[in-house]
Amino acid sequence: MNEQEQRGKQWLERLLGVMGFPASVTVKNMETVEGLQPWLEIDGSAWSAERINALIGDRGKTIDAIQYLANTLLNISVSSDLQQAFVIELDGYRAKRQTELQALVVEIADRVRETGQPETLESLSSAERRQVHNLFKEYADLIAESHGVEPHRRLVVSLAEEAEEPIATV
Repeated sequence: MNEQEQRGKQWLERLLGVMGFPASVTVKNMETVEGLQPWLEIDGSAWSAERINALIGDRGKTIDAIQYLANTLLNISVSSDLQQAFVIELDGYRAKRQTELQALVVEIADRVRETGQPETLESLSSAERRQVHNLFKEYADLIAESHGVEPHRRLVVSLAEEAEEPIATV
């Protein structure tokens, strides 16, 4: 475990304690669509399902917020070449969601290819949009573009030749 991963582990354990969710955290380096990433895995094995669900939040909003906070705070004052994108995991939520997103990408890709019509995904967090963008990089005939402004940002998937062209100005 490198120094930044150790800082991440300690920071998350302190945050969980302050929040009233004391738990140990394990650092695991996992292969994701974004490459090798440190996962800070919370040990919630002694918690009730209600406590786990409370920390994950509705559609992952709470764990997403903790992950955003971790990545912001743990990378402040770290040179860009040493910054790490941490994933916060609890009760297999991230792994399950990653599998769901991979299946969604296959389904959307098939539908866009079949109909030729763009598909819009509106209910993704910024982290999930980034994952989906990376998954679509493997499809040379499709393009995924983000449109709009938070909290109404959405992902539009279309055939590559149908993607929005920049408007030329004269």
